[in-house]
Amino acid sequence: MATPLRIVIPGGSGQVGNILSRRFHGQGHDVVVLVRKVAAAPWRVVHWDGASLGNWTSELDHADVVINLAGRSVDCRYTPANRRAIQESRIQSTHVLGQAIGQCAHPPRLWMNASTATIYRHAPDRPMDERTGEIGGNELNAPDTWRFSIEVATSWEKTFFDAPTPATRKVALRSAMIMSPDRGGVFDTLLRLVRFGLGGTAASGRQFVSWIHDADFVRSIEYLIVHDDFEGAVNVASPNPLVNQEFMKALREAWGARIGLPAPGWMLELGTFFLRTESELVLKSRRVVPGRLVEDGFQFQFPEWAVAARDLVERWGAGVG
Repeated sequence: MATPLRIVIPGGSGQVGNILSRRFHGQGHDVVVLVRKVAAAPWRVVHWDGASLGNWTSELDHADVVINLAGRSVDCRYTPANRRAIQESRIQSTHVLGQAIGQCAHPPRLWMNASTATIYRHAPDRPMDERTGEIGGNELNAPDTWRFSIEVATSWEKTFFDAPTPATRKVALRSAMIMSPDRGGVFDTLLRLVRFGLGGTAASGRQFVSWIHDADFVRSIEYLIVHDDFEGAVNVASPNPLVNQEFMKALREAWGARIGLPAPGWMLELGTFFLRTESELVLKSRRVVPGRLVEDGFQFQFPEWAVAARDLVERWGAGVG
């Protein structure tokens, strides 16, 4: 990454896009973010609709890296309209990017496409890596919303890998929850519960939480850029997922809270209904591990949640993103 690169980030106006854009822009790379609503930013911002070819396609010619993050947020109730928007926003944007890259005279060397660690089955029993992990959707008694998430993830990756871009290396980022002190993100939400005394065990507390510190997320993206042997699906997660009970306990200790009221399953279902989101985000056991990154020698700066939580709390308090 010593040589300045041209990095295009479709759908990069959200939290994850800002994390990456800040890092790459600060390192002197030429960052271009493709967005539906143009707003001022320290890096270049270009309009696209995420569904059809247009003037934005010229940004891909001679680009070094494309990191597609486009897709409607899953932090909502899975109504028919929201399900359609969640799936179509991912499939359409990935499909049109494949078209655009395929037409480039000088296509990007690398295309990374967002995916999700929730593609694996509910896993209370063993870790899920890229080689031995089991794709979900067939679990007994799994809620319909869990199956929907699997359908989205698998169709999303299929669209990505089916795109005819022979000159471009492709990596699907099966990312766990990215923990960052930015306001409005998942860490901010969890910390708010702790601050108000509500950050106790969720349901049984035995479901695993997969996570990654934002510094390690960015470093892993950089690692995948410079290591040309990586292709296909890559789990982007801490090597040490832990059960919800221990996860919330470590967060409370990092904040200095002695207690946190637990939330039984029925309360979570009721609470997520009123918050207009889905309980899957809390109840599904995600025990995802970064097998390929670890095997290749990638060194995590924050492999343990207790240390990561203390760093995030400190940065949150200082207002540092």
